[in-house]
Amino acid sequence: MFERIIKPLKWFYHEFGIAAIHETGRDGYLIILARTCRMFAYGTNALILAIFFSALGISDHQIGLFMTLTLFGDVVLGTFLTLIADRIGRRKVLAGGSVLMVLSGIIFAVFENFWILLLAAIVGVISITGGDFGPFRSIEESILSQLTTPKTRADVLAWHVTTALFGSSLGSELSGRTLRFLQSKDDWSEVQSYHALFWIYAVMGLVNFGLVLLLTDACELQPSKETYTQLPQDDHNGSNVNIEEESSVEAPQLVLLPQESGNWIMKIFRWFSSRLAQISAPTRSVMYKLWFLLAVDSLSDGMVPYSLTNYFMDEKFHPLKSTLGDITSVSYFLGAISASFAGPLARKIGLINTMVFSHTPSSAAVLLFPFPSSLWLTAGLLLIRAGLNNMDQAPRAAFIAAVVLPEERTAVMGITATVRTLAAMTGPSVTGFLASSDRFWIAFVVAGCCRLSYDFGLYAMFVNMKLHEHERKPADLPNRQSARRVADEEMELQSLADTDSGSEELEPEKPGRNTASLGIPAGNQRLRSRSPRRLGGDGELSLSEERS
Repeated sequence: MFERIIKPLKWFYHEFGIAAIHETGRDGYLIILARTCRMFAYGTNALILAIFFSALGISDHQIGLFMTLTLFGDVVLGTFLTLIADRIGRRKVLAGGSVLMVLSGIIFAVFENFWILLLAAIVGVISITGGDFGPFRSIEESILSQLTTPKTRADVLAWHVTTALFGSSLGSELSGRTLRFLQSKDDWSEVQSYHALFWIYAVMGLVNFGLVLLLTDACELQPSKETYTQLPQDDHNGSNVNIEEESSVEAPQLVLLPQESGNWIMKIFRWFSSRLAQISAPTRSVMYKLWFLLAVDSLSDGMVPYSLTNYFMDEKFHPLKSTLGDITSVSYFLGAISASFAGPLARKIGLINTMVFSHTPSSAAVLLFPFPSSLWLTAGLLLIRAGLNNMDQAPRAAFIAAVVLPEERTAVMGITATVRTLAAMTGPSVTGFLASSDRFWIAFVVAGCCRLSYDFGLYAMFVNMKLHEHERKPADLPNRQSARRVADEEMELQSLADTDSGSEELEPEKPGRNTASLGIPAGNQRLRSRSPRRLGGDGELSLSEERS
């Protein structure tokens, strides 16, 4: 009886990747928990952000402009922090982002001036889409990719998405219930109830900060080393000499450009270009295509984020805020459930197939979203969209980690987040313009078409790509060039040992330290190896030439 209960639990433990999280260790748990708390905060304001501005008397056009400029701030801040994260410390950057999140929440909880709120959103960390923009996600995915192996990575990243969506679901549910409770009281106005939710946002920022402080040094970029392993050589008496040599591979240094030009835009462009140039050419050739497709997908997400989607339903059907919160909460909950299947599904059918086959129905739901005349049919399409929308996130991060060198992951994932945010940046302004002219529905049609284009393009370009090429080598070798070099040296040393076994008596050694020198033999000269049992003055292996 006991075995009947334990057996399915063991199956669930391994099949759904919980064992992979346990294998990753404490840092993996902390990162996943930190993102869950952060997404809980994002879920509280995703429901009410656009409605909050509408209650302040701000026009639809200004709401779209606010979201566009906020995303622009996320681009600048997120790109800068992710590009320097490996240099100054990943944990420091995550802690700094948490502080900005706290400050933004406090400002939104206190002020009502449009320009003050805009400044706080641009400089700080405010999620206007309900998604995880800013510096957090790309750095966390880079850390998790470093802490995991190719076998466990997809499962860990899937839980990084799944638990976050549970957090968003709880945040949206709490938001709707809190608004209904506060607005039912006589001494609470609608705007004051919205302010109260931003205090929750600030508290979650403090919790995120505390969890970041608990992370260990294993989260930082680990210096790569070339290691020459033991190479035994047998001499006439059967004795061995172990030759070990380690040399550190220095990280590429940023070349400082001459500061002749006073144009700060050009300086930023050159600095960004120099950082991009440090990414290897094979990586860039893959990522350029993926970045283009992600830009198309993100443009659609920027046009119809969850905050504007809730605003659309609120304007069209005028439901209770608690009802709207319930719909949003259930949509996030379904997304969390489906995201938990992303890891097992990716192992069965592959990363790209998982991304495409799960995302395509979600895209079709966006395309059809504005047409139903019933709230519940519209809500059903939202549940389809949100329920399947996030199944591609973990496979996408695992795919990037599989085609990118470990030392490039933070920069590549940071640039990926930047490209997505840049593309999403123009979406809210377009939607705000359409909404102000009573053509809100067009935004959903265009967004659905863009998302379907992303799905089909992703399948066409990457379905047959080989993955984990850079990880199919000994663990202590940082790149293929190193692997070839060590293999060549093994062959050379073995060749020298074979030559030595049949050689005549060698010339006597000179005392003192000898330096190995391999020159090009002239005439009928040939190179021979001194026996490993005969060492130089300080115990080092010496090489000499013998005329035949």
